[in-house]
Order: sequence, then structure tokens, then C-alpha cells
Amino acid sequence: MVFIPVVPRCMTVDCGMATDTTASSYWLNWRVLCCALILLAPLLLAAILIWRYEGKRREGREHPGTLFQEEAWSTCYKRVHPRWLLAFRVFSFAAMLTLLISNVVRDGAGIFYFYTQWTFTLVTLYFGYASLLSIYGCCIHNKEAGGHTESYTSIHDPEQGTYRPPITGDEAGTTPKSPIEHSEAPVREAAGFWVYVFQIQFQTCAGAVVLTDIVFWGIIYPFTNGYKLSFLDVCMHSLNAVFLLGDTCLNSLRFPLFRISYFVLWSCIYVAYQWIIHAFKNLWWPYQFLSLSSPYLGVTVMHIPCFAVFALVIKMKSSLLRRHNS
Repeated sequence: MVFIPVVPRCMTVDCGMATDTTASSYWLNWRVLCCALILLAPLLLAAILIWRYEGKRREGREHPGTLFQEEAWSTCYKRVHPRWLLAFRVFSFAAMLTLLISNVVRDGAGIFYFYTQWTFTLVTLYFGYASLLSIYGCCIHNKEAGGHTESYTSIHDPEQGTYRPPITGDEAGTTPKSPIEHSEAPVREAAGFWVYVFQIQFQTCAGAVVLTDIVFWGIIYPFTNGYKLSFLDVCMHSLNAVFLLGDTCLNSLRFPLFRISYFVLWSCIYVAYQWIIHAFKNLWWPYQFLSLSSPYLGVTVMHIPCFAVFALVIKMKSSLLRRHNS
């Protein structure tokens, strides 16, 4: 049984039904081969990057793929308590979940035929998961604060994350410390599997929301002949980026560039989902550029600048933090 999506009220690009997507002639031609190669090439590159960098640690120094436990819930600025990040994440999760449920109630489950709703759901899940990690982090923070008071100096780097060596009350006293004693830094707890999943989800969301909003506002909407957007339509194509940018300004998550691989995998899964559906059911394409008669190269290349936009935002945040701490 094949699920037939219901067309939501939000506008779609008229893709037509000129060809039968279930016919063998539709799939057995050189255009499909070209599209498949264009998809397989970045998939292979993504797999190589993940295998080479993900989760590895080198003795004596951090590897770009390493991650520490507190980075999931701590803030990038020492004067901002983690509970503010928690409050923002809970509010974002509640707002996005409400919008998503409203979208389903209004237009039906067929909305998940679109990449926009895939991305919006992913970002909603991100904030739900982030809220749980922040609750755990605030409990840890309050427990540590009850034992002794620490002051921090934030040094943020988008590749290596935020390192905040604590200066305890004993170290702040008048008794001089020897170089050996002073150089001893507390051992940072390495992140577990679920924190790695959280970091990967964050970077996947970062690229996907930029791609979704740029394609919608820059490619789809200008060709809808003055379609009047509803409030829900505007929110579904903007608040995902707004909330994720707000979280980025507060959190201390790192942003290693090799994790663009997961963003690529996310998009390829969506394309494979569309191919499978159309192979068994003759349906319209949700986006005209997904049709196998269209070139895939342009959309594939767009992933790089979309991911780079978020990397640039984090780079700017890092620069401002360094300037403030200098």
C-alpha cells in the first residue's frame, strides 16, 4: 500500500503529470543515471569524511570530531546561566510543536511529503532533545555550584568548541602556585553517544533550515503569482531558522565543517524517499527540481553555501567572544 499525500494549502510549484513515473522508460534512461551519479558522489564523500573524523581522538590534543559532555547544555558566555538556554529551548520546542500540530490539523499528514515539514520536524525534535539535555545540565551545574564557586573564562572556537578552565577559590587566593600545579587542568568528561547524536542533529538542522528557507523564499515563492501566505505558512518557513539562530547565539556547541556530511545524508534520504514513492505510484513531484528530467547538480551544490552560512554565523560569534574576553 502506497501512501498518497494530500496537497496542503500552502503553495506548490506546478510540476505537472505529463509523464508516468511508474513506467520503466521513465527510470531506464541516461538522465536518471546522471542524477544517480550526482547523488552518489556526495554520499561517498560524506561517508569518507565521517569514517575519517567522527569521534576520533588523538593522544595529546583534541581532534575536530571530539566532543565534551558539558557542551550540550552550557552557554558560550560566562555570565549567562545555563537555565536561560534551557528556558529558550523549552519555549522554542513548545512553539514549534504547536505550529507543527496546527499544520497537520489544517492540511493533514500529507504535509510530510515536503522537505519543509521534514526539516521543521527535525528542528522540533532537536529542541525537545536539547531541552532534556539542558535540564540535566542545570541539575549538574547547581550541584557543582553548591559545593564551590567557580569563575570561567570563555574561549570559543567553532572547530574545537568552548573551553572554560575553572578558577577555584583556592587558586584565586594569595598563595602562589608552582607552574606544575597551575598547569593542571580539570579533566573534561568526554561526550557519550547521545551527546554526539545531539551535536550531529544540530549541524544537520543548521544546513537544512538555511536550504529550506532559501529555496522557498528565493525560488518557489517568487513564481507563485502573488499567492497570499497565511500566518502559518510564514511561520513554517521562517521560525525554524529564527529559533535555531537564537540557540546558536547562546549555546557552546562546536561546528566542525566535516559534519556537512550528515546534512548531505539527510537530503539524500529525502530524495530516495521521493524516488521510492514515485517508482510505485504516479504522483506529482513536490518540487519541480526533483523531477528526474531536471538537473540535480544545482540543488546539490547549494548544500555547500547553505552550510557555510551557519558556519560563518558561528565564526562571527567566536570572533565577538574573543574580542570581549581580550
